[in-house]
Amino acid sequence: MATAARPAAPTTTAAAVAAAEKRGALRLLGKTLTRLEQRLHALNVQFKQLDRTAENLLQRFEAHSESLAKQAGQDEMWSSLLEDRFTITEVNLFYSYVVDCLCYLHKRILEKVPDLVNGLPTLASVLKRKAKNPRIGAAWDASLQATGLQSCNVQTLCTFFVTHSYEAEYYTVSQRKMYATDLQTMIKRVVKNQILQDSLLCAVRLVETGDAREKLKEEAGTKKIVPPPRRKKLLRKGLKFK
Repeated sequence: MATAARPAAPTTTAAAVAAAEKRGALRLLGKTLTRLEQRLHALNVQFKQLDRTAENLLQRFEAHSESLAKQAGQDEMWSSLLEDRFTITEVNLFYSYVVDCLCYLHKRILEKVPDLVNGLPTLASVLKRKAKNPRIGAAWDASLQATGLQSCNVQTLCTFFVTHSYEAEYYTVSQRKMYATDLQTMIKRVVKNQILQDSLLCAVRLVETGDAREKLKEEAGTKKIVPPPRRKKLLRKGLKFK
């Protein structure tokens, strides 16, 4: 009697179970990878936010540092002006060139915005409005470039003006020649603060050379170069440098 063949069902069942387990493991791995990708995406978003926050903080810190450095420089300038001991003649000579320089700069700015002349009676009004009015700002920048001055020079000269305007006397060109034949050498010798020294030298060079000299001679002829008391008062008010 022939022996009956054994059924292959157990082998088929084991393979099916193994395949099912493999599919389950793959689904579980897929879900795990999906969660991992989501977590990595969330971390990436957080890192970007932290990076932007750090950049903003760095910019604010740099701006604050610049502000502190600027304030320290201004404090040093004021301290130097108060501590330096110039003779009356030296103060008057420096003051005269400072006045001429600032008046000439003001005139150059007004030439570039003739329709705004009535609203810019003083250099102080220019300083107040240049940040808010693009045309005034452009005229300011162009005038600085044309005269060879920098904003820090103008700030220093204005500071000197405010410090000494009550006591100083304006010297005419002929009076200046009587008191000093080589003013640049005098400035280098007696002015210890480097910023003030550089600014005064710039003022002297501007006043004594080129177009400025001719225009200032014309102004002197009409006696408009010496600021009257009200002009001094207006110039002292609100000197803000941005």
